[in-house]
Amino acid sequence: MGDDSHLIEETTEREEILRGGFLHVVRDTVKLPNGRFATREYVLHPGAVAVVPILDDGRLVLERQYRHAAGGVMIEFPAGKLDAGELALACGRRELLEETGYVAREWAYAFTMYPTVAYSDEAIEIWFARGLELKGAQLDQDEFLDVFTATPDEFLGWCRDGKVADSKTLAAALWVQNVIAGTWKLDWQTPSVAA
Repeated sequence: MGDDSHLIEETTEREEILRGGFLHVVRDTVKLPNGRFATREYVLHPGAVAVVPILDDGRLVLERQYRHAAGGVMIEFPAGKLDAGELALACGRRELLEETGYVAREWAYAFTMYPTVAYSDEAIEIWFARGLELKGAQLDQDEFLDVFTATPDEFLGWCRDGKVADSKTLAAALWVQNVIAGTWKLDWQTPSVAA
């Protein structure tokens, strides 16, 4: 695509606006490509991983969870934020087990998305998991969700009909559709137990 230097903003100063238990909000002063200055307020985020779990019969493992900020129950793929120093695959394995009770034999990285580029630096890695074995969920004490399965056709229909509104799950749906069609390939790997 070429040289992007005419688009790049340079941060000259940072001010902390809020440091909460989960959110960290900052205001940066930036020098624009035309030499003028502007401010950018945004949320710093440690990053997250979402998992597209596929059962041997092709059904997808999904969750229903109340999301306070959205004011409703959302259909989502299992996901969670990275702990300090945690690698993405380790986070995906941890979240899959904690939330759904499944462990996976094989994993494949699909893509990284930025769900809200205008006001957060959050990056979510999307991984696919297969060869699932049910071990039992290990939800946090204050975590409430329903785990269920759906065929890819059911899931994609819910995306089309607006029943799925979560951005990471909708983005993953594009991959689900193309992987099933055989137009996009995944590089499956069997990680070691320690990975």
